[in-house]
Amino acid sequence: MTYLLALDQGTSSSRSIVFDGQGQVVALAQQELTQHYPQPGWVEHDPLEIWRTQLATAHEALEKAGITAHQVRALGITNQRETTVVWHRETGLPIHNAIVWQDRRAEPTCVALRARGLAPVIQAKTGLLVDAYFSGTKLKWILDNVPGARQQAANGELAFGTVDSWLIWNMTGGAVHATDVSNASRTMLFNVHTNQWDVALLKALDIPANLLPTVQASSSLFGEIRADLLGAAIPIGGVAGDQQSALFGQACFKPGMVKNTYGTGCFMLMHTGHSFQTSSNGLITTSAAQTTERPEFALEGSVFVGGAVVQWLRDGLHAIRSSAEVQALAESVPDAGGVMLVPAFTGLGAPYWQPDARGSILGLSRGSTLAHIARAALESIAYQSAALLCAMSRDARQAGGVAVSELRVDGGACVNNLLMQFQADLLGIPVVRPLVTETTALGAAYLAGLATGVFQSTAELAALWQAERRFEPAMPTEQAALHMARWEHAVKKTVL
Repeated sequence: MTYLLALDQGTSSSRSIVFDGQGQVVALAQQELTQHYPQPGWVEHDPLEIWRTQLATAHEALEKAGITAHQVRALGITNQRETTVVWHRETGLPIHNAIVWQDRRAEPTCVALRARGLAPVIQAKTGLLVDAYFSGTKLKWILDNVPGARQQAANGELAFGTVDSWLIWNMTGGAVHATDVSNASRTMLFNVHTNQWDVALLKALDIPANLLPTVQASSSLFGEIRADLLGAAIPIGGVAGDQQSALFGQACFKPGMVKNTYGTGCFMLMHTGHSFQTSSNGLITTSAAQTTERPEFALEGSVFVGGAVVQWLRDGLHAIRSSAEVQALAESVPDAGGVMLVPAFTGLGAPYWQPDARGSILGLSRGSTLAHIARAALESIAYQSAALLCAMSRDARQAGGVAVSELRVDGGACVNNLLMQFQADLLGIPVVRPLVTETTALGAAYLAGLATGVFQSTAELAALWQAERRFEPAMPTEQAALHMARWEHAVKKTVL
């Protein structure tokens, strides 16, 4: 048997999954990760805990699978993308907690960059909007605020990395300081046209180039994990940020193919091939996971509150005791009864970019019940995702691209049949749920397998992808358009 090991280091947990040579899950292990909130708007992780939990789950997954590391052909890594770590090259110890992608402390730097008129230049080179979300401004904050950090950086004593680089460094015993193009493209320091760190952007943020990792194709050899860590020197053959990895795991290899991940938030990516498209509809452009040195791109949109709205129903309203109960409660009424819920708890992300928006419930009547609110909450996930796909479709048409024919879905909330059917109804295209929903980890395993000869081509991977269920649109187009118009009206009401 051929086995691949995928490390899936996420925001809330570290996970390891063993896959067989057909991309089927053999075993899974998971450990929660401690969240640190030093002050409002700040989110941190302990980098040593990230490494410790990730290694522990790798051991556990191999044990559950009943195999040894000698039977694993390759290892792949997928990770929370913009989370930023800086460590000493000599000791391997971090100089500060990891600053998590959700952290907003670098907003003053972003204000200054916008004031200097650098936003158009940054978007043209990186595909990104100027925002504290991305890791370059987090790195600048660490250098400016940790005592002695700037001098140590100037002396070449420090290393910067996103979580993938931190894991690679530790797995190789400090022998390899590297990242892949998909993670590099989320730093606001990387020119996605040339696949090189951009000297002008480094200067704009006052970041020494010697801090930065080497950038490789997502499917390439990044070194070997030290034999004493798992029991054998497994080659590291695949690395990609979580959303690009999910796009790859969903076998979305051709322009116009789209996936949506329904997690705490929702992340939708459309592959655009070798074409760099600057969005005029509120999306960002990012590097897709790459199997060669030639750049490939995707349009991306992020919904801040997706599945988290169900957690709010549970913990805030106490409408349900567990998240699994939401479908039954929502299905106890035939529709939302005119209720519209906009979960702008932390503002609205793409395609609106309204940081001042706040959550609202509209359309309440004397007959409204918790069941109507629950149904409206579920539907809000589909409405926000539909708005993303509409924006992507407009960008694709403007660029002369192909029309979207289906939406491939993954993530925890994709198991909700009511939500998936409503999503298909709003979009007017099939929503397709795969047989293997662990697509983020699967993408990393596929990338590692390609680099080590387990798989020969993306065509072979596309043939392995299987649908578990297709949700066909059943709502008349005019009715779907009316629903979306009501949603857009509700969104306008949330902006303070």
